[in-house]
Amino acid sequence: MKLLSTLSKFARNPVDEDNLEAELLMKKGKNVIQLNRGDPTFYFHTPKYIVDAYIRALKDGHTNYSSGIGIEELRTAVSKRYKRLYNVRIHPDNIITTQATSEAIMFVNMALVEKGDRAILFKPYYPFYPPNLKLFGGESIIEEYDEKSGWNIDTQSLERSVRQDMGGGRRAKYIMITNPNNPTGTVLGRKTLEEIVDIANNYGITLISDEIYDEIIYNNAKFTSIANVAKGVPHIILNGAAKDFDATGFKVGFIIIPGEDRISLEIRRRLVKLATLRICPNTPAQYAMVEGINNVTEHKRALRAMVKGIERRSNMVVRTLNDTPYFDAVRPNSAFYVFPRINFGMLKLKTDREFVERLLIEKGVQIVRGSVFGSPSHVRIVALADERTITKALTNINEFCKKYSR
Repeated sequence: MKLLSTLSKFARNPVDEDNLEAELLMKKGKNVIQLNRGDPTFYFHTPKYIVDAYIRALKDGHTNYSSGIGIEELRTAVSKRYKRLYNVRIHPDNIITTQATSEAIMFVNMALVEKGDRAILFKPYYPFYPPNLKLFGGESIIEEYDEKSGWNIDTQSLERSVRQDMGGGRRAKYIMITNPNNPTGTVLGRKTLEEIVDIANNYGITLISDEIYDEIIYNNAKFTSIANVAKGVPHIILNGAAKDFDATGFKVGFIIIPGEDRISLEIRRRLVKLATLRICPNTPAQYAMVEGINNVTEHKRALRAMVKGIERRSNMVVRTLNDTPYFDAVRPNSAFYVFPRINFGMLKLKTDREFVERLLIEKGVQIVRGSVFGSPSHVRIVALADERTITKALTNINEFCKKYSR
């Protein structure tokens, strides 16, 4: 019964609740501008060469169960990608294919976490992290990204948290970072990553880096994979096809365990067992992503166009919001989100929930409340729609704020 109660709480996704309200309005004929869902396929469309590869996989009969850890061709392609992009050698057997990063996160918690174990998460966080940790009996230690420093990580604060946690005779099972970040669009610098690695190494904590947006980088920012700085320290990388390859519905993800140390080998053993128990990921999608990754020329062409469009849209959103007295927005350098702080002192509204719900009903603009990500003074705006649509939405938001201005 306790597990059922936990699952019930886990199933109540606040984002889904907000989506339901928007869907009801649209069914009644109301026009809704949806700037809430981070799905690039609606706006840039999955590249044709990947779609063609999926069709070819079906025609070639790749509709069977495949290996639990994923087909060797795909794991080899991922290995070559990390060598090409980051000059890191990762053996294909150190890569496990999953049904997207959501399953990857579940596998990691199942493999690492026992009842009462703790893990360090940073807010604003991806909403899936805390409830999934709790589902497997874990407890969150919440650190914060520092908005004043451009959503960077305060490594001194992190070390204090780790040291205090050690005072109870236990230590956190892992430190989870999201780099690049959802919802802030921040890219952590190499120096920060090196300091986080040192903390993890000094206190014997496994490091996990969710790098699902690692090629959607702009504004002259530079991304460093944790694989480049965590050599010799047990670490796990989560990645997948959804964002960089504009293939969200393919549901193809990866768990990468680069190390050969005792802890990494044990983690890999547990993850392989879990992957085998659930049979396999989507077989034709795996074959399609072999082409998706290996056809570097087509990938670069599609990625270049998408990133250029996202950069233009994101910067436009930030400029427009910061030109009003109602928001303060840090410019993102990755992904496709803007995460502005609402200046509630300028408004008659009191909460992010009230702001988002009234905005949807009154002005037909759907965005996501920051409390979903652990930051109730913010909202998340997805900068994927065409510029005319985004401009209209921003105009509506400004009119809405003027209406409720103090």
